Amino acid sequence: MSEVSIGLIGLGVLLALFVTGLELAFAMIVVGFAGFAYIISPDAALNLLAKDVFECFQSYGLMVVPLFLFMGQIAFRAGIASRLYDTANKFVGHISGGLGIATVAGCAIFGAICGSAAATSATFAAISVPEMDKVNYSRKFSTGLVSIAGTLGILVPPSVPLIIYGILTQQSIGKLFVAGIVPAIIGALLFILIIVGRCKINPSIAPRWEERFGWRTRFKSLSGVAWPLAIFVVVMGGLLLGFFTPTEAGSVGAFAVLLVSLANRNLNTKAFITSVTDSLLTATMMFFLLSGSVILGHFLAVTKIPIIASEWLIGLPLPPPMIIGLICLIYLLGGSFIDDLAFMILATPIFYPAVVKLGYDPIWFGIMIVLTIMIGVVLPPVALCVFVVKNVTNTPYSEIYAGVYPFLIGFVICAILLFIFPELALYLPNLLYN
Repeated sequence: MSEVSIGLIGLGVLLALFVTGLELAFAMIVVGFAGFAYIISPDAALNLLAKDVFECFQSYGLMVVPLFLFMGQIAFRAGIASRLYDTANKFVGHISGGLGIATVAGCAIFGAICGSAAATSATFAAISVPEMDKVNYSRKFSTGLVSIAGTLGILVPPSVPLIIYGILTQQSIGKLFVAGIVPAIIGALLFILIIVGRCKINPSIAPRWEERFGWRTRFKSLSGVAWPLAIFVVVMGGLLLGFFTPTEAGSVGAFAVLLVSLANRNLNTKAFITSVTDSLLTATMMFFLLSGSVILGHFLAVTKIPIIASEWLIGLPLPPPMIIGLICLIYLLGGSFIDDLAFMILATPIFYPAVVKLGYDPIWFGIMIVLTIMIGVVLPPVALCVFVVKNVTNTPYSEIYAGVYPFLIGFVICAILLFIFPELALYLPNLLYN
């Protein structure tokens, strides 16, 4: 039996193990270990297993993951999001759709210190949906908006998927963070334009907030935005200017958010312990996924499947943009059946070589993949942000999905703009790093 045949059988077994309910990380470890043992030797496979898992868990570079996760968990539980929403509401809440615009602005800024789509959606589902209910906003509109606006936390730095992509492809995490800024702003502006347009067509879905705040009250409320923006500037500025490595930037950001939360007395002992526990659980899950991906990657490398897949994609009688579109579609479909981040960890080592050979910039491709993940977390059947909003608001899935679909136009337009004008993602990294 050829090595390629063994590799294909291994991928079939991987799919079967996942269908049976085994966690993807352990399924990748089992298939990678067994396949490597069959092709090379059991002793080599045992050495590979011990080496890859140990190196992943003791990697200094990977320490950035739990640190940024901890920063997000502290921000999630310290009431930072409610102050961001209150500030945005005071400025735009009086216009039609204003509470929706305030939600988008709050999600974008909160994502800059959280980095998690699920946490952002959960937070604003608890904060903004009740406020929109008071003004008789359509539940379909409000829950759909919160679900999709929460995904901005994936693209706004510090983004955990961008960190994982950078580790998998050995790209600069700092460049990836900077590359995500302009697309995130474009995405937020497109959501706002969709809100304004829908309110023009049908004002009843998002009535005006009767109370209009004076400028003194508005400027006073800016204190709720000052600290999150200051922390973001310090973390990103230190990273871009070379004062911090990504891991040190995560340490500074986590400490700063913790310090501000304690100074404002927004964090109790229980919330702190929960933040530490949840951060460690999520980080451990990601470390196991990465360990499994590395072990499976070594098995696939000896089967030469990534090389063959790369050559096959390049050899297709299609123009390169269509091949990239096909790859993004595979990410979207794969993320519909398993967790989007897990599928990115599984698929990126296979497709990345083809993208490089086609001449596309790895940083640009990373932003495109993360944008695809943003769509995946609100599409059925595995729509994490929709699940979170449903559990917080007790709104039927059908109603939330109906509210999500109109906003997907924003994602589509953003993806098309990035496709046509890659400099939207690459201008800032090239400017700041070159």
